Amino acid sequence: MKKWLLPVGIIVILVIILSSGYNNLVKLSEGVNSSWSQVQNQLQRRADLIPNLVQTVKGYAAHEQEIFTQVAEARAKLAGAASVGEAAQADQALNSALGRLLAIAENYPQLKADANFRALQDELAGTENRVATARMDYNNAVQAYNTKIKVFPTSLYAGIFGFGPKDYFQAAENANTVPNVDFSK
Repeated sequence: MKKWLLPVGIIVILVIILSSGYNNLVKLSEGVNSSWSQVQNQLQRRADLIPNLVQTVKGYAAHEQEIFTQVAEARAKLAGAASVGEAAQADQALNSALGRLLAIAENYPQLKADANFRALQDELAGTENRVATARMDYNNAVQAYNTKIKVFPTSLYAGIFGFGPKDYFQAAENANTVPNVDFSK
């Protein structure tokens, strides 16, 4: 009669271990999702600042229409990004366009002295720092999650429960390339 206690005890222990492991995977997965939401939040904050910066620069550099178009297109791509990879590519395009926009501002001393422009530039710099921090937090959450699903014994059941690896936020291949600013056009 006591022979059934050992198998039942083992089954109960396995159920507890599996449910605990599952719950940990859910927490880590939600941590990744939350971190990605923060990246998107900061990218949106930056995208919201850009039209103000563009309008301020437009007042001084109306003939630089090409850069304004590039900034608007890059901002739209970032807003429409559906995946981590698309967001990374759109973010790189926006960084490049913003770099050219700020370089144009260097040619206009009155613009650089304008209080609105300086305030917007400071806000943009602060937002860039927030974006970098949010990306780092996201990648840390992805690392913790991906590590958890690959280690034993979690690796035995993570796939069964539908937990697969998450993508890191990676800079575009040409992120190390300095944008070429050409004022001769």
